Amino acid sequence: MTVQISQKTLEDLGFADVLRALTQRCRTEPGRERVLARPFLDTAEQVSEALALVGEARALSQEQFSLPLGGVVDLRLHVGHAAKGGTLEPRQLIDGAQLLFAFVRTREALDERRERVPRLMDIARRLPLLESLARRIDQCFEPDGEISDRASPELREARDRARGLHRRIKSRLDEMLHDQGFVAKLRENYYTLRNGRYVVPVVSNYRAEVDGIVHNASQTGQTLFMEPQAMVGLGNDLAIAQSVVLEEERRVLQELSQLLGRESDRILEGLEAVAELDEVEAVAILSADLDATTPEFAGVTELQLRLLRHPRLVLRGTEVVANDVTLNGGAKALIVSGPNAGGKTVTLTGVGLCALMLRAGLPVPVGEGSRMPLYRSVHSTVGDSQDLAQGLSTFSAHVVMLRDIIAEVGEGSLVMIDEIAADTDPREGAAIAIAVLEDLLAKNAVALVTTHLEELKALAHMDPRFLNARVGFDSKRMAPTYRLQIGAAGQSSAIEVAARMGLPQRVCERARELTMNAGGPLSQALAAAEEERRKLSEELEKARVAAKEAEALRVELEKQKQTFERERRAKMMQFNEDVHAASELAATEVQKLLTKLRAEQNEKALSEARLQLMQRAEDAQKRALAARAELFQVEAPAPVNLKVGAWVHHSGLARDVEILELAEGHAVVSAGGAMKMRVPTSELSGSRTRKPQQAKFPERQKQDAALKRASTAAGAQVDATNFRCDVRGMRADEALAEVESFLDQGMRSGEEAALIVHGHGTGALKQALRDYLANSPYIRMYRPGEAHEGGDGVTVVALRS
Repeated sequence: MTVQISQKTLEDLGFADVLRALTQRCRTEPGRERVLARPFLDTAEQVSEALALVGEARALSQEQFSLPLGGVVDLRLHVGHAAKGGTLEPRQLIDGAQLLFAFVRTREALDERRERVPRLMDIARRLPLLESLARRIDQCFEPDGEISDRASPELREARDRARGLHRRIKSRLDEMLHDQGFVAKLRENYYTLRNGRYVVPVVSNYRAEVDGIVHNASQTGQTLFMEPQAMVGLGNDLAIAQSVVLEEERRVLQELSQLLGRESDRILEGLEAVAELDEVEAVAILSADLDATTPEFAGVTELQLRLLRHPRLVLRGTEVVANDVTLNGGAKALIVSGPNAGGKTVTLTGVGLCALMLRAGLPVPVGEGSRMPLYRSVHSTVGDSQDLAQGLSTFSAHVVMLRDIIAEVGEGSLVMIDEIAADTDPREGAAIAIAVLEDLLAKNAVALVTTHLEELKALAHMDPRFLNARVGFDSKRMAPTYRLQIGAAGQSSAIEVAARMGLPQRVCERARELTMNAGGPLSQALAAAEEERRKLSEELEKARVAAKEAEALRVELEKQKQTFERERRAKMMQFNEDVHAASELAATEVQKLLTKLRAEQNEKALSEARLQLMQRAEDAQKRALAARAELFQVEAPAPVNLKVGAWVHHSGLARDVEILELAEGHAVVSAGGAMKMRVPTSELSGSRTRKPQQAKFPERQKQDAALKRASTAAGAQVDATNFRCDVRGMRADEALAEVESFLDQGMRSGEEAALIVHGHGTGALKQALRDYLANSPYIRMYRPGEAHEGGDGVTVVALRS
């Protein structure tokens, strides 16, 4: 079943804005092209698979993970050129190496998470692993893009010869410039290059006295730039050496281009995979920005969107009123009425745009628990349809679009019509609108329309296939609320809106007088029914609030009752244990006294024993009274006292604790020090002691000390230096050994700074080197190179003095 979406519907609903927002979140040109060509999916299985892919990408983004696509450049044309035998420029080859490194990084990053993102990993497997080719290209260039001497032994040899000739020529010229007789014929005492030849500025009057070749002259002709005859032979040798260098550089570029061209098919396939990954990540980011979810759609026939927010309004950063839009229980047409500029069209286009996004495999800005069918086709007519080119009035053009929609819709179609049949006689317009809607429903289509026609509002009272909805209007503020209410018809409030827009007060008053007797029986009956419904709705809402409060109070009282009973039982148990222990102690002491009395048998001992017994009985009675008083003095906290930071009593620990976290029915409490435990809130009651005072800002001195240490440890600015070490192409262990020997040499020779060239690569060598530098005793500090120094492909270090 092919999805049918007309271009006009896409324009009416603004689907291009969603695609534009996606392209802004892409990081590669192939990804942006893929977004703009994103298709509408035909089957529920395809939609489910696309949304599952987005779900994996969104899970990664919530972990603050981003695909390592840095360095990806659109090289499709250049790779194709290389595949046909063309030679690429150094910059293009460097971009090719970075692209191959990005393939490796992305595939490795997803491979580490393959169990959580199997679908993304399937795409990543199409990324070619061409790291050796990337390294070969990378080592052939310096960070500034110049071809490196390492590119080939022949290039190094040719450049060494050219550099040697440069030094010989300069040395000979320096000797000539120290000859006072020769210098007297020069405009100034220096030499320079003209057309690749070393020349000196000779005064034109001495042209005949200086033996050499003129290569250039000043604008005035007073100065001639001449190559001395003694330098001509060396100059010729230098020209030959430089031509050899250029030829070898061209050969290197051609060789690298051929290597890249041989892998063109794999590279192009990798670029397609990168574009797909980039697109999926962009969708995940957009979904997070929209706070979007995936509504249930498999086998769904009823529309139930919870907390719908118009995607385009959310993208603009506009404050959006979220609304529920439902069509269930046999209803197939939603009639939205209410004041102008109240949000009717926003509701209409919001539902339509969400239908398109879902068909394109995109999450939509609705709440959890939403349900939306996958519509086979989506049709809309929104806004003024006047077509002057074809001689059609607004109404005529509107009718033409209704005709086309009726011809195209069928079962599973969604139709949205803004102000249906509005621009004609109201009675005839209402008749046309009803006939059109009945025909659409007969074809099992779903329709959403906005209207001010009273006859359409009355349909819901006579036909269960129709359902009313209205956008609210605040009569006190004389402004729309943008709140959608399902099941009620709304008044247009045209006069109030006109007054708000500045229509003179006298005109508005006269309009109200005229409407007093012009409503007709139908509109009056609808108004009366709506007023009655409003009153009932207010009463129902009050009853719901009261019932909710009563239930909350009942639950809280039950919790307090359970807490109180638990503590009472605990105190009773303790009381009984205390009484039992006191009784045993008293019996023991009485037994001892009786034994003593039997042994002594005198009046004085009897009197002393009687006094001791009376004293012990009095003490026991005091202890019992104190325990009894404590038993019946249980304090149960009110719910409002159970909050984070509260000082409460825990019956299980028999001590006061502090609440650290609160959840439904449980709390995490601190019993002092590092001891924490999770307990039911029913075991918490009023505190028995005062909460200990804590020092304010206990970490302030520690933070100040840490800042002071960081400030002391911070090094000065490190400048670039000619003392450098190049470890590109080495393994990590080889590079670390080379760098350690290099730094040891620098310390002995008194160097203050050094430059380590490691290239970009996959980043593993760079990370290993910087981990080593962070712990090296030779290093005072280090930093990545600036752009003119080679960027992140080099590291500048400062040596300890």
